[in-house]
Amino acid sequence: MEIIHLNQKQLAHRWSVSEATLERWRSVGIGPKFLKLSGQVRYRLVDIEAYEESCLATSTKSVLCDGTHHP
Repeated sequence: MEIIHLNQKQLAHRWSVSEATLERWRSVGIGPKFLKLSGQVRYRLVDIEAYEESCLATSTKSVLCDGTHHP
């Protein structure tokens, strides 16, 4: 199985957010797992997809995008 990685710019484009947003999320522990190799951030596609799955919701009051549920 080939492991696919996205860089910060690619993920920002995929989600239509700024790279600064991804940087801020990483600093506070929000978002998908990431790798930092030789000073460069990479996201595994499998981790991106798992994070996206955790953000699925059926109501705006039931799930936060960090995967936690609220009554």
